[in-house]
Amino acid sequence: MKLYTIGFTKKDARTFFGLLIKNNVKTVIDIRLNNHSQLAGFTKGKDLEYFLEAIAGIKYHYFIQAAPEESLLKNWQDKKITWSEYETAYKAMLVKRNILDRVDLKILDDGCLLCSEPTPDQCHRRLLAEYFKETIPDLEIRHI
Repeated sequence: MKLYTIGFTKKDARTFFGLLIKNNVKTVIDIRLNNHSQLAGFTKGKDLEYFLEAIAGIKYHYFIQAAPEESLLKNWQDKKITWSEYETAYKAMLVKRNILDRVDLKILDDGCLLCSEPTPDQCHRRLLAEYFKETIPDLEIRHI
């Protein structure tokens, strides 16, 4: 079972959709807190859902329950907490929200977690993917 992750920042539409197609992604799982901002460009919620289907036959699933709490994200962005503190708080939030009970694990197979960060290093999509791997040991995570 493969689970991909991708960030749209610093990617143009050709690169973004090309990576999804090249990796045979079946469902994009949007885990952004705000998927309708003007900064989202071609990845704005309803537009992205349309583009994914029209360009590549990929399904779209908005999974806001996996987005970080606004205060947690702001504290990290404002450097009020360290990345390590963010990781700990985000993982605790996943447990508190019973994330594993709120997701159909079938969509993870050839699914792709979407967020805005250009790399997974300091992004909640990596943390979420690793959280899923704790429950699904044969899950292979690929950051594209």
